[in-house]
Amino acid sequence: MNTLPVPSVLFVCVHNAGRSQMAAAFLTRLGGNRVQVRSAGSVPADTVNPAAVDALAEVGIDISAETPKVLTADAVQASDVVITMGCGDTCPYFPGKRYLDWQLEDPAGQGVAAVRPIRDEIERRVRGLLAELGIEPEA
Repeated sequence: MNTLPVPSVLFVCVHNAGRSQMAAAFLTRLGGNRVQVRSAGSVPADTVNPAAVDALAEVGIDISAETPKVLTADAVQASDVVITMGCGDTCPYFPGKRYLDWQLEDPAGQGVAAVRPIRDEIERRVRGLLAELGIEPEA
């Protein structure tokens, strides 16, 4: 029986419609129940970016039912690792949390062809994060 605590990761971008949604989907897929995943935005959009939905569908991940969520201080406090993606000073900072800033191109307004390389880079970084957390990716 595994008695180690399950790490919690929060992905944050401005609109919670593209990068953070893709990252959360990859971590959920690859980390399974061995990691708790959240995503949020400082100024959430009304819907998830359709190009991000399509790009993830190409690799077998369905985020079509996801909705952008507003970033709250509670979500940050409940997370062990906070990964920001372009939200700058609008992301709250709490001492004792591990923060990473992933500089990634914003997929907003781009077609699926432009989103594919962003998707692939996010998957690469999520796999690296899992390795740092000592979690073997699921198939």
